[in-house]
Parts: sequence; C-alpha cells; structure tokens
Amino acid sequence: MKVTVLQENLARGLSIVSRAVSPRSTLPVLANVLIATDEGRLRLSATNLEMGITCWIGAKIEEEGSTTVPARTFADLVSTLPDAQVSLTLDPRTQTLNVRSGSSTNDIKGIDAQEFPPLPVPDFDQAIQINVADFKEMVHQVAFAASTDEARPVLMGVLVKVDGETITMAAADGFRLSVRTATLSSPAARPVSAIIPARALSELARIASDGDHPIQMVLPKGRGQVVFRVKDAELVSQLIDGTFPDYEQIIPRSYKSRTLVSTASLLKACKQAEIFAREGSNAVRMNIRGSGDLQPGEVEISAHSEETGSNETIVDATVDGVPLLIAFNVKFLREVLEVIKTPHVALETTAPNAPGVIKPVGEDNFLHVIMPMHLSQ
Repeated sequence: MKVTVLQENLARGLSIVSRAVSPRSTLPVLANVLIATDEGRLRLSATNLEMGITCWIGAKIEEEGSTTVPARTFADLVSTLPDAQVSLTLDPRTQTLNVRSGSSTNDIKGIDAQEFPPLPVPDFDQAIQINVADFKEMVHQVAFAASTDEARPVLMGVLVKVDGETITMAAADGFRLSVRTATLSSPAARPVSAIIPARALSELARIASDGDHPIQMVLPKGRGQVVFRVKDAELVSQLIDGTFPDYEQIIPRSYKSRTLVSTASLLKACKQAEIFAREGSNAVRMNIRGSGDLQPGEVEISAHSEETGSNETIVDATVDGVPLLIAFNVKFLREVLEVIKTPHVALETTAPNAPGVIKPVGEDNFLHVIMPMHLSQ
C-alpha cells in the first residue's frame, strides 16, 4: 500500500472512526483502526463489535493494500503533523506503516487487516431516508432520557419506529420518558421497529453535518443490526434484543392543571435550584398557583439542603386548572428544558403523586413524561 492524503482529511476521518475503538478488549486488533484502499479512496474503519464506524476520504493511491494500526498512536501522531500531504507506505512483510510528512518520518507497527472483524456491506436501495436536521434534533431530544444502567439493557436503547411517512423515537429510564416524531420525505417501504443503542444514535448525530445528504437507514434481514449512511461515513450497530415498554400506557391522557411558562425562565430557576438540591436527593418543589382558568399565576420553585441552604425562585405563569404542589428531580427537569427550543413550555399535572407531562408550546411533535418525587413535609 502506498497512499498520499491531506493531513486535514486524515485527522478528520480518524476523529470520526476513533469513537468506535474498543478501549478494553482481549482482541488487540480491536484497539486498531483499519486503513484500506477502496475504489480510489482511503477507507478508515474501527469497531468494538457492538458498534462500527467507517469513513472514506479522498487520497492519491499509488499501490493498493490494507493494514490495521493502533488507533490512539496513529490519531495522536497525525494530529501533530504539519497541515500538508501525508505519505503512507506499508511494508506487508512486517506490517509496518511508514508515515511521512514534511521532515517527520515515523514507523508504526500494525496487525494484518485479515484479523480485523468484517463490517456489513448492506444494500441501500430500500433504505429509509431521514432528513439530517430532523434526525439530529430527534436524537438530541430523546437519547438523554435513555438509561445508563446495564442491568436493564432494553432501556439503554432508543425505540425507533417507522410507519409510512412517520418516524418515532422513544427513550425511557424508568423515571422519565421522551417521545419525538418527525415526517419522512418519502414513505418507508415497510414498517420498522428496532431498539438501537442510545450511544450509537448520539455518535451518528455527532458525525452528521447539517448540510449533508439525507441519512440512510437499513436493517439487514436476520443480522440483528442497523446500518446508517451519511455522506462519506457509515455506522453499524448491533440492535438491542428485548421488548421495549409500552410507552403509550405511561403517557397521561388528561390533566387537571396546565401551566404555561417561559422556557428560559424556568430553566434558569431549575439551574439555581439544582445548586442546592444536588447535595441531597435532587428534589425540587414546584408550587403552582393560579386564580382560575387561564389567569395570570406563578410557579414557586424551591430547593432545600441541610448542608448548603435553600433557594426559592418565583416564575410568572399562566395557569389553567387547580393549584398544585408537586416535586420533581431537578436534574431531569433541567435536561428536558435544555432540549426544548420553543419560547414557552407547558407543564401538565394531575396530582402530587402522578406523572407530569412537559410539552413545547406551539409544537406537537415532542413530549416528555417525568415521574414525581415524594413530597417531604
């Protein structure tokens, strides 16, 4: 293999694929990145067996070939090279990759590419097409609610459902639920329902640029995998086996109080309350006060800590329904408010021991259910 490539392109490609490198593995090759010539371009791939990322970059190819080199060593080296052409030359007998740029010459010991796990080569003819901006916003508004508890693997994933022209993402961790829908530019050939690891979707959202072509998604039959393609990159992920909870049953069908409040004001109040609440159980009390249907009212947000002290903020609100005192995990409140873009947000509540529903005012494609906390007197 003999290849010449721009340092900038090589560094960008390595930054994309390196997130799939396995930090701890009994297989040494999984700590490596695959470098291979591929139809006039250079292909970089990394995998941890659960997720794999491939990226293609432009290159001048003089000799075909492939090898794998330690990802961290290679990426760290490339980041220090001058912003110029980089020459990569492989000695196939010793699997040593010579990396030369300017006055810098380096030899990196590699492992034969034959030992690298093969990544799927799917057929994208029947791929589901997803607008990049919609996809990134969906992941942003849903993935944070997925669980990080490995004891419940199903909840570490995001349920992705496609039916006709509608795509829905849902994530829950037992204490909260995020659901986001969007419309596809063209209907899917068949309905799809899969649980995709939240981390894989977050990585794909990071890779995708807003100006890119649509994201293509395919689920090869019988593989238990999903493959996404965006511009010059592909991401493959294992699906999570199991049955996702029937989240429709969790969403309250009615409410006794609907409180409209400025998103920015409530977020600021929650951030202040969290400073005091985080020392304890993260509980924040919300005292919703109004004076009749759609009358000016207010929400008093308060937190108390034996060690730190107490905090109280009053936010103007429009309250439709009965007054209510309810407690929530302030971290959960802050995280959902941070992903809502509308100027105002609605909080729908029923009782102190019933879940609350948070919705952006003026948009009907997102909702967030949050379980209440026990109110200590």
